[in-house]
Amino acid sequence: MKQPLRFVIVCSCALFFSAVVAGAEKNGRDTYIASVGSDGVQRVRIIGSEYFFKPYRVVVKVSVPVEFSVSREAGIVPHTLTIKAPEAGIAVDEDLSTEIRKITFTPTAPGTYPLYCKNKLLFFKSHRERGMEGILEVVP
Repeated sequence: MKQPLRFVIVCSCALFFSAVVAGAEKNGRDTYIASVGSDGVQRVRIIGSEYFFKPYRVVVKVSVPVEFSVSREAGIVPHTLTIKAPEAGIAVDEDLSTEIRKITFTPTAPGTYPLYCKNKLLFFKSHRERGMEGILEVVP
């Protein structure tokens, strides 16, 4: 009688763990550390999806040009990519499309800056409140 119960508990734990891992991947909670290309530019691919960005966290170097290639997955919900960090010379406010768009800037100050979708429909939670945000980390 103890063996079937133990089996059920082990299977339940395994299912729970795989759901947590899948949820973390779905929500794009990964990190991308940009490297400097031979042309001196850091390139990053960012995809907006159903209320999350992939990757969630992007790490770039200060005073080195950055090129984001941004788009959103297919669907009817419009999204944006917004980064407001004037203290670091970063001002991004781009509507996302299924077509890839390029955004270029050169961060001038180290720090951690939020990136998010600014969209909101009437009385509903904003996309940012629904989890569509991430982190741009500028390092020395």
